[in-house]
Amino acid sequence: MTPETLVLTKLGLRFAGRLFPCSIGKGGIKADKREGDGATPVGKHRIVGMYYRPDRVTPPQPWAVPIGPRDLWSDASGQPDYNHHVQAPYSFSCEQLRRADPLYDIVLITDWNWPDARAGKGSAIFLHQWRRAGYGTEGCIAFRRDHLRWIAERVSLGSELIVREG
Repeated sequence: MTPETLVLTKLGLRFAGRLFPCSIGKGGIKADKREGDGATPVGKHRIVGMYYRPDRVTPPQPWAVPIGPRDLWSDASGQPDYNHHVQAPYSFSCEQLRRADPLYDIVLITDWNWPDARAGKGSAIFLHQWRRAGYGTEGCIAFRRDHLRWIAERVSLGSELIVREG
């Protein structure tokens, strides 16, 4: 482990010498993650990208990519672009990246089931803003807005995220 490693613990996410309260998947932490189970997957994951809303926030890193009105994330298990960035129009199941609420104003993308996605293993494990403390996600890890910004300004492309059972 290095100072750039993000470690999910029972108390929160440990990163760069700090501990951040966070919300995890409403399905808990699971080693056998499946699409739609609401669980945060166990494993060693990598940060492989970052998106931000340019009309709401400044880019946290030079490598952050602006979210446009047509940007989506496919959760259409079985499709060739499952668990990948896609653009509208898109006729399969997907998640809107440019949301009316602030949850994806900054979003870090992990390599869970990516780039070679296996159908049914789950998609889109992001680090993003929470709705409120303790409110479970669909499997993502969510933070208070200012904490997410702090993390996003310091994380590196390729940083490791460790999620352990229990």
